[in-house]
Amino acid sequence: MNIKITHNWLLEYLDTKATPEEIQKYLSLCGPSVESITKSGDDYIYDIEVTSNRIDTASVIGIAREANVILNRFGINSKLKNVIIPKPTNLKKLLPLKITDDEKLCFRVVSVVMDNVITKNSPQYIKDRLEAIGIRSLNNIIDITNYVMIEYGHPTHVMDYDRIKTGKLIIRRAKKGETSVTLDGKKHNLSEQDVIADDGTGRIVDLLGIMGCENSVVTPDTKRVILFIESNNPHVIRNTSMKLGIRTVAATYDDKQVDSELTGIALNRLIQLFEELAEAKIASKLIDIYHEPKKNKSVSIEESDIGKLMGIKIPKKESVEILSNLGFKLLSDKNQTLMFQVPSYRSHDIDIKEDLIEEVARVYGYQNIPSVLQPAVYVEQPKEMEDLFIFQNKIKLFLKHLGLNEVINYSMISKNMIEDSGLKVEDHLRLSNSISEDIEYLRISLLPSLTKNMEENKGRRETLKLFEIGKIYIPVETGHAPSLPTETYRLGIAVNTDYADFKGIVEAVYRELNIVVGAGRDLPFPEIIEKLGIFTTEIDLQFLIDNCQLVPKYIPIHPYAIIKLDKTFNLTGDSRIAPTTYAEIEQKAFKSKLLQKIEVITLYQNKLTLRFYYSSPDRNITEEEAKKELEKI
Repeated sequence: MNIKITHNWLLEYLDTKATPEEIQKYLSLCGPSVESITKSGDDYIYDIEVTSNRIDTASVIGIAREANVILNRFGINSKLKNVIIPKPTNLKKLLPLKITDDEKLCFRVVSVVMDNVITKNSPQYIKDRLEAIGIRSLNNIIDITNYVMIEYGHPTHVMDYDRIKTGKLIIRRAKKGETSVTLDGKKHNLSEQDVIADDGTGRIVDLLGIMGCENSVVTPDTKRVILFIESNNPHVIRNTSMKLGIRTVAATYDDKQVDSELTGIALNRLIQLFEELAEAKIASKLIDIYHEPKKNKSVSIEESDIGKLMGIKIPKKESVEILSNLGFKLLSDKNQTLMFQVPSYRSHDIDIKEDLIEEVARVYGYQNIPSVLQPAVYVEQPKEMEDLFIFQNKIKLFLKHLGLNEVINYSMISKNMIEDSGLKVEDHLRLSNSISEDIEYLRISLLPSLTKNMEENKGRRETLKLFEIGKIYIPVETGHAPSLPTETYRLGIAVNTDYADFKGIVEAVYRELNIVVGAGRDLPFPEIIEKLGIFTTEIDLQFLIDNCQLVPKYIPIHPYAIIKLDKTFNLTGDSRIAPTTYAEIEQKAFKSKLLQKIEVITLYQNKLTLRFYYSSPDRNITEEEAKKELEKI
């Protein structure tokens, strides 16, 4: 998100002689990026980019904090001004005000009633500053809430006390079918995920964290107001805001989780400005509902980690000074370990030591860190991950040299692809929030994607040979709560040549990995599927890894003679009078203990000629013995 503030407004919290150009230059180097500065009368407007994790800088005070630290690093004197916001006094409990949040839907809620409010134009400096940053000035009541929001970085709300009538605000979830009319006159249909405030009669008077409602908005006749500030759940705000299409400035702040410690401070500032600019008086007790007050967070770092991660040695004193100036309090310094307390406004983005070291690095200046490559370090991986990498690479390179092209497909496929492949839709896990019907189901096979690749590339090349190594996702039946699927790597191959070519590719992969399959072996040969001239197969990658021998088994050459015999078989298709497949012949032939191997010589018009190699490792056999073995087939 981007925010705009003015230079003179910034100087109310920062004592510095820095020019706007210097603030832009140095802040952009080490902190929030100042995209542009624009002259406006006797003032300057900063347009500042704020990253999502640094919502604490989306305010005048937040930028002042950053500028104070960074400008001093560049030799420009600056100091944060000690602006004291007085706590409210003379609390008169004249008007009733009751707020409940039984479901703890807000982190914190603070509120008070102000009486004798005079609606009029805002002072010129407030009008100028708001309009310079793109917020239209309406009247002092509305302008004060916007002014405090930009000043402190926390959304604030004001409601007409008399229009609410009951003096009650009940924070709850909306009911299915409920509607609200926001102050812009638009009607919205709400759901159980939305958080609202009603006046105790069921009438919705505020869409929390996003926009007030038409029935509670202040008017020129307003005399009494409720100042209302709440710290919201960012996930709820984001969901409601996007669903209803309401992207207010307040919602933009709230969906990034503003510091709940700011609510009390922001209320004090609201009260101060209402007393000064609207001549209002406090007319109720102060309400502060804080379900779980923030606990102090601490993070530790080793002195050596700073230099190790940054690639440059920085004196400990300098690191501590940078972090202390940023608001991190040094709690202890023992045994080369520094422990810092994280300020509340950084509690959502500082969790681990790397976060603290990043703060040191950016303020020290990335431009000051030498461009030296860190020494290479080998991180040992678990054996299964190491095997996965080695074998994937080996198979990919081998298939590439066989002339196949690798494809990489999405892990999600469409319902049509599932049905076209003859698979069942109900066997697949469906994504509940898919952005497209084309990527709606997690695949349980690589073949639908590979078949689609083949069909889409028809006509571009006569011969297509593709392979993919990727994950499939098998649903796990738990019987109760949903469970994550089993993720398995598979090798898928698809060609449009012929059966013999395809079978040769698969056999070559097995031979490269020294896996022996076929007759007389326990390992099965993968199923080959043919459909519309496309041959495909799918192999479990773990099966290949488990059965692979990187070094083939050594079989010593024996000194005895080898008898080679050729025989032609007529594959008639009738198993009663002759074998029907090569596999059938192979299975029967290897029942002989003397058979060493079989070679295919020719195949013509269903006449298959094979060469059989007979030998014994113990003695010389005769040709007659070999012929007897062959006759047994």
